[in-house]
Amino acid sequence: MIKPLQDRVLLSRVEAEKKTASGIILTDAAKEKPSMGVVVAVGPGKLEEGKLIPASVDVGQTVIFKQYATTEVKFENKEYLLIESKDILAVVE
Repeated sequence: MIKPLQDRVLLSRVEAEKKTASGIILTDAAKEKPSMGVVVAVGPGKLEEGKLIPASVDVGQTVIFKQYATTEVKFENKEYLLIESKDILAVVE
């Protein structure tokens, strides 16, 4: 298992829709990678002025993140995204 350090978060990307709202089927080349993912693991937090500040997300939450802020990681034939918690924009409820 991958354990993120500091305030980093490990995500599993949410798959993009294969069809548009009007029913057009998209090929893999036409699909844009979504900026949504599910939190798989969370680091312990970031030290600021001697205090540990934990990340504001929990495992299992679906989040929206900045598109170009991630590092892609492959582990045991699965693809993950590693991102700093400050680059997570919202939690989907």
